[in-house]
Amino acid sequence: MSGSSPGRRGCAAGPVRLKDSTLREGADTPGVAFSEADKLTVLRLLAGAGVPEAEIVAPGHFRRDLAFCAAVRREGLPIETSGLVYAGGEDARAQIEAAAAHLDRLNLLVPLSERRRPPGREEKLRKIAEALAWARSCCDQVGVGFPHATQAGLGFLLEACEAGARGGARRVVVYDTNGSADPFQVYDTVRAVVEHVPLEVCFHGHNDLGLATANSLAAALAGAQCLEVTVNGLGDRAGNASLEQVALALHARGVAHGVELSRLPALCGAVAAMAGLPVPGLAPVVGAFAFVHKSPSHLDVPDLFEAFDPGLVGARRSVARD
Repeated sequence: MSGSSPGRRGCAAGPVRLKDSTLREGADTPGVAFSEADKLTVLRLLAGAGVPEAEIVAPGHFRRDLAFCAAVRREGLPIETSGLVYAGGEDARAQIEAAAAHLDRLNLLVPLSERRRPPGREEKLRKIAEALAWARSCCDQVGVGFPHATQAGLGFLLEACEAGARGGARRVVVYDTNGSADPFQVYDTVRAVVEHVPLEVCFHGHNDLGLATANSLAAALAGAQCLEVTVNGLGDRAGNASLEQVALALHARGVAHGVELSRLPALCGAVAAMAGLPVPGLAPVVGAFAFVHKSPSHLDVPDLFEAFDPGLVGARRSVARD
């Protein structure tokens, strides 16, 4: 399959789809437990901000969350919903059927690390083919996701992507599961995948080394058409790439994503309140100090000191009083 063109080769600034995972990854944040009312509020705010897709169900939780998924359908929000199913899970078929009945999209997970089940490379490739064959009979929008993709060898990652393409997947998700990759590695890895298979390529970054936003931007510049993010960077351990930071980073480089930047402060504030985790004052984009200057002279030529105009997110610059 090497040499096939996805139509994006060499294009590092095409539109990027921001897929929100706050309700899935955010639920893994210690101490965070969104109620169903909270979840619907988050989805309404995401839809109002123009976020096109939200991942709302974690692997193994379809049965628990069926009522919530049905409620989301009844809301008729202008946002696509998706969920995850482990392709090698004992009841994968039942989960796939449930997902197909209640969600717009689903992704089949196959961890590429040989230290996670299913064991062995051949077994993982077989699981991809088997799960895709079943899933494609139930749902049109099926993708494959590869946890530990940045830790696996590139050759095996490309082999797994080929298996996904042969099986009819529409999307492949490259996971930096332990947040250990740097932007150069992410760029090279995503670029190789983009050039190797004719699928939508999505990147999922964790923030263990504080590089999730940089890695997400690198993925976009390498040709990824989709980035997975969470509001305020919620997620397990050090969290994930934050929606607000990635959206502004893309905007600053002229990469279209369709999210209304002016809606981000309200969205981030609401999620922070529901999660019980206040936005730090030094947080980029939505932190209380993001546009506060201690030197009045900075305001003479503010763009020399600010990465973007605070008006983009409905904020104002000011001078600190201390």
